[in-house]
Amino acid sequence: MDYLDTLSRFAAELDYASLPPAVREQTGWVLADTLASIVGGSAEPELRALAGRLGTPGPATLVGLGGTGSADVAALINGTAGTFLEMDEGNRFSRGHPAVHVIPAALALCEARGASAEVFMAAVLVGYEVGSRFGAASRLRPAMHPHGTWGTLGAAGACARVAGLGTAAMRETINIAASMSTATSKQTMLQGGLVRNVYAGLSNRNGLLALQLAQSGFSGEQDGPASLFGTIVSEHFDRAEVLRGLGQEWHVLQNYFKLHSCCRFNHGTLDAIDQLAARGALPAPAQIRDIQVSSYNLAAELNNPAPHNTLAAKFSVPFAVATRLVHGHSGLASFSWDAVRNPAVLALAQRVSVTEDPAMTRRLPYERPARVVITLTDGSTLVGEAGVNRGDDAAPYSRAELAAKFMDLTSRVWSAAYAEEVLNLTLALGQGGANLSQWCQLLRVPALGDVAGP
Repeated sequence: MDYLDTLSRFAAELDYASLPPAVREQTGWVLADTLASIVGGSAEPELRALAGRLGTPGPATLVGLGGTGSADVAALINGTAGTFLEMDEGNRFSRGHPAVHVIPAALALCEARGASAEVFMAAVLVGYEVGSRFGAASRLRPAMHPHGTWGTLGAAGACARVAGLGTAAMRETINIAASMSTATSKQTMLQGGLVRNVYAGLSNRNGLLALQLAQSGFSGEQDGPASLFGTIVSEHFDRAEVLRGLGQEWHVLQNYFKLHSCCRFNHGTLDAIDQLAARGALPAPAQIRDIQVSSYNLAAELNNPAPHNTLAAKFSVPFAVATRLVHGHSGLASFSWDAVRNPAVLALAQRVSVTEDPAMTRRLPYERPARVVITLTDGSTLVGEAGVNRGDDAAPYSRAELAAKFMDLTSRVWSAAYAEEVLNLTLALGQGGANLSQWCQLLRVPALGDVAGP
């Protein structure tokens, strides 16, 4: 039995109810965090316009939009919504965001089939582990964005688990999915190309399509993942890494959550500024002569001091530093259109430089370090440093902090009382103590009041 058979058997036979409580609890929080990102993203005008063009009545929920659609459309729309705010969880070993590539597809298919809560949660975890493990086993080409790549295989695995496929059919579905990832460009995130937000939606839709193809008699390569990740989008693929600790070391327990409303590559820098703030009041922008940021290679790429929209702002270290200092926080409001247009933020961003420190690059993936040196107009300096980013499993946020994030993101669409009810039921779902149909009905409520505009 080769690596892909072993992985496929694991995915086909996973029994959610028998998993350790810590795994089920964490999967529930990953589900809640991803749901909050989808709900918050559903308020964005471009997402609502797209849903209006594609949405027709169907069996699957368009989360936060008060409507339904076909499973294909719901997987696409909800997956796209989940990446708009750049608040979805991720995994430092796969270097991407497994859950948002998996949950919308699993949810849409479960609704279409009337599946149980246990099947849904098993599919979520299967998809997470399959996708994240392929991400960890490969090294995408530097010009590619990780969204829309290995996540497609995770979505396919999740959908095959919903369908109850055995090992051989699970393998075939994953093989088909390997030919259905997208040619993603990192420049979309750096330039603020909103098409980047649809990459995760395409992974969800294409993962569902891979199942439909497999069940229709289509076939893929003998080892599609090795072909895709060994020669095409990546030239490195470690089969042993796919299976490392399978069923014992759970990738879902090695994830990270985000409270800074921007790309993870900014977080070390923002954590360093938070450390400075914990030692005393931060200087006013008028007191600052310049700010020098040293970080790892991926963070150093985010060097645009004048982003033209909110997406580009989330992928800019100079903007992230400036908006944090001007607004006093790094939450949603600091990366809004008002912040992007704020003259004080833009002026300060021009005084921020970011460079790679090769020694910091070598500390990946266990740390995402940064050093921030703020030089004041009187010549004095303030220095902050970060290693492990907050939110990683090595420095986790508290459950209370994650609950507050859920309430904050969902407040763009739902009332606080309603959001709290959804959160409680979502966490109960993770522990196997809730009804999936009841939960889905809660997700179908339309926006309660005005949603946030641009």
